[in-house]
Amino acid sequence: MNSLNGKARPLAMLVAATGWLAVLLQLYLSLALALAQGKTMGQGLVMYFGYFTILTNLLVCLAVTWPLLAPNSGPGRYFARPIVTGWVTASIAFVGIAYYVLLRHVWQPQGLRLLADVLLHYVSPALCVIYSLIVLRGSALRWTAPLWWSIYLLIYFAYALLRGALIGSYPYGFIDASALGYAVAVRNGFLLLIAFLLLAYLLMLAWRIGAKRD
Repeated sequence: MNSLNGKARPLAMLVAATGWLAVLLQLYLSLALALAQGKTMGQGLVMYFGYFTILTNLLVCLAVTWPLLAPNSGPGRYFARPIVTGWVTASIAFVGIAYYVLLRHVWQPQGLRLLADVLLHYVSPALCVIYSLIVLRGSALRWTAPLWWSIYLLIYFAYALLRGALIGSYPYGFIDASALGYAVAVRNGFLLLIAFLLLAYLLMLAWRIGAKRD
């Protein structure tokens, strides 16, 4: 993400290590589950990449790893931009809050599944928010930025609906158009979009307040 000097670099390394551990552990678990159910590894990958949680945690991994390993490369410079740091942070924070509010009671993971669950939905979001409070302090992001960030959610929503229509499986029950109907699924998606925008603006306010205190 943004500047990797001082306190930011060790924290970025921690975010990267935690993120890669989480996504790779979940990949192993997803493929193992698919094979245990008589499915192919390809089907396991399709299921794995269907989740907003996975895609966003992968985004976090790229956003911290590229500036660490190749800061002068095109992707390294891109992910170091404050507006990109804000987008990634808002997205992963939304993963954590949405999971806690909507999905934490849906299942009770144990063992390695519990570890992956905690890393993906709680540890990674928390570390990223802490990181953003350091590197985005003093960054005057445009107030229209969350509107641009929300395009990521809209693209995922369209992808989830199309994917569900093609394979008959939806990653989340609250956007399951086959069970709820498209009207309800779209309504739920719209409410989630509003929630994301509110969260993004709260984060922007926190970054600006930090700058004023400095």
